[in-house]
Amino acid sequence: MSPLSRRALLTAGAGAALSLGPTAAPAVAGSHGSSGPFGRFGSPAARLDARTLYVHPGGLGDHASVQGAVSAASGSGWTLVLAPGTYRETVFAGAARTGMTWIGASENPRDVVVVYDNAAGTTRPDGTPYGTSGSATTTVQADGFTARWITFANDFLRTDLPGNPGTQAVALKVQGDRSAFFHCRFLGHQDTLYADSMAVTAVARQYFAHCYVEGDVDFVFGRARAVFEHCHFRTLRRTDLASAPHGFVFAPSTVRANPYGFLATRCRVTSEAPDGYYKLARPWVPSSDTTAWPSLVVRDSVLGPGIDPVAPYANMRDAYPWQAQRFAEYRNTGPGAAAPVPENRPQLGAAEAGSATRSTYLDGWLPGPRSERPSER
Repeated sequence: MSPLSRRALLTAGAGAALSLGPTAAPAVAGSHGSSGPFGRFGSPAARLDARTLYVHPGGLGDHASVQGAVSAASGSGWTLVLAPGTYRETVFAGAARTGMTWIGASENPRDVVVVYDNAAGTTRPDGTPYGTSGSATTTVQADGFTARWITFANDFLRTDLPGNPGTQAVALKVQGDRSAFFHCRFLGHQDTLYADSMAVTAVARQYFAHCYVEGDVDFVFGRARAVFEHCHFRTLRRTDLASAPHGFVFAPSTVRANPYGFLATRCRVTSEAPDGYYKLARPWVPSSDTTAWPSLVVRDSVLGPGIDPVAPYANMRDAYPWQAQRFAEYRNTGPGAAAPVPENRPQLGAAEAGSATRSTYLDGWLPGPRSERPSER
């Protein structure tokens, strides 16, 4: 599918977006039997509780925009129920909105799309560029944030800014501790999902379960302590490049003092690109933290043929070679997990793998209700 046709699907509305990318997981059985745009989650006339707000793009809720509802939900513990639709806007949930939950009312993430098209090189009204962080369609700084059944997207295309190197275009930037995403989708190209923290000294534990993430360059990146479980990562075909590599799935920038960075467990990586055109990861050592020591473990996952098995890792800068970082794998399968050059695929031993788990990374935090917590491997 061409980039232009991908944008057309998003801009046409949620109904058209049903065909864009595989769903992260099937909807809950029987959930669609409830009448009304908010499904089984009540309505303005029958609220779940006093701290629930309803968002509907056609005006049938408390607010027509997600940002309108976020702005109205001052304080902690609010729930936003989003009716099916395409919400073309940028959204900012600041640090004071702790314990906030967003729910896609149809319980299918393809139906509720929050999307915009800013990029790092896009200029603000004052003429200055947004930069990578400023490009985010949705930014969440609050601790204790949870989202279910929502698509976060950035549909910027490189052809929008010909010749401009600022093609980073973030769909979601999440910085809070105890942030959880269940059955969500993250759509973009470069820098789709920015799993970050509020400061170099802050630890942000984040959890993504049964999610779908697609992109091309460094499309899962940042310094958070993030666990991806049962997630699907999809690498895109790039029509602007004639040869490999097309990009990189992960680009962690873990703070040196943090013992854990990204963990992908029981996930899968597929690709639209030719076989071997993608690297699994490269380390990001940002200029704001030149002592960063990127950390990534991919375990018990299926790596499709899109991943280069000979050289699955690469350098972002030669001054910080990937071999000097904390990269490792364990019990992965699939063509992209082959090891024709063993020294290019560092592996955990059984004892090390024993600590590369969700519970270790999340340090006592158990995200979501018990029914949403998969068993620990």
